[in-house]
Amino acid sequence: MERVIKSGIGWRIGWNPDAPEFKGLIGTEDWAIELTEAELNEFCRLLHQLADTMKHLATELMAEEKIACEAESNLLWMEVEGYPHAYNLRFILNTGRGTEGAWAAAAVTELLQATRMLKVF
Repeated sequence: MERVIKSGIGWRIGWNPDAPEFKGLIGTEDWAIELTEAELNEFCRLLHQLADTMKHLATELMAEEKIACEAESNLLWMEVEGYPHAYNLRFILNTGRGTEGAWAAAAVTELLQATRMLKVF
């Protein structure tokens, strides 16, 4: 498999299986960070978990209600905040590099879709 970079307005994500340590990349037009394979896998897993939670909460909330949900592992802390159909995403890398990043709600849906297709070959 070759190196892949997917991007859209306000987001980008990448995968390089031949990189020695940092095989993943996440970011926006303004910033990016390389991730290990384990960190990238955990980022994708937690993002899907949070997206599923927001989807399920949609039936429990009134249309004007906002909500925040968090998920954490030993590698990452992540939070979504907003409406079940449009929410911001933030993360903090817990692996010693002291990295924090965020995406606006307008970018999260496409970023989520890209994570599903990133390693498909």
